[in-house]
Amino acid sequence: MGRTYDCSDREQMLAGMRAARQAIARGEVIVAPTDTVYGVAADAFSPAAVKRLLEAKGRSRQQPPPVLVGSTEALHALVEQVPEEVTALVERFWPGGLTIVLPAQPSLTWDLGETKGTVAVRQPNNAIMLELLAETGPLAVSSANLTGQPAAIDAMSASSMLGERVGVFLDDGPVSTGIASTIIDATGLAGRGERIVRVLRDGAITRDELREVLGDLLEEDAGEDPPQ
Repeated sequence: MGRTYDCSDREQMLAGMRAARQAIARGEVIVAPTDTVYGVAADAFSPAAVKRLLEAKGRSRQQPPPVLVGSTEALHALVEQVPEEVTALVERFWPGGLTIVLPAQPSLTWDLGETKGTVAVRQPNNAIMLELLAETGPLAVSSANLTGQPAAIDAMSASSMLGERVGVFLDDGPVSTGIASTIIDATGLAGRGERIVRVLRDGAITRDELREVLGDLLEEDAGEDPPQ
């Protein structure tokens, strides 16, 4: 069983952050809070670490994890291009609960699974995770739960599901929302297929909020009336 650090205690938080950085450097997986749900995280550039992350969740390579970044500059380093509409989304919703799928930078040497040349990127709005990202660089992060189980909203829930698969648990109390991020496919804006943005998963950012930025570029949901 990995050790849990209480981040409400400053000394434990500092020790926990140090332990988390060391664990990530060793290619292990950790659990840490985000602004949406707790996440299980690993070095995005270590194929062995990403493999451990997927195994911890009981996932296959056909379900690659998103990548969390600590800044918008990191987004530009990970993707082939950032269309101006994506820049507008980032300015409006980052840091926050919006994950954006774009074509990955071809020069990157990483293996997140069967991504078909894309990467799902998000900047979370959580001080602990942002500090960790500033020190480690981009992390592959997925919700801290076994596949098929509800996403963990606190460290204890994550520990009960993932247990010995995880080296370090950073406990910052229950997350404020417990609502997973909205995932959108913006590859069409980068020249891959129809110039439209599709919602792959509804979550923290609503379709109405997305439409305020994207207008008619947002694909209509089957249950929506056409925009007037």
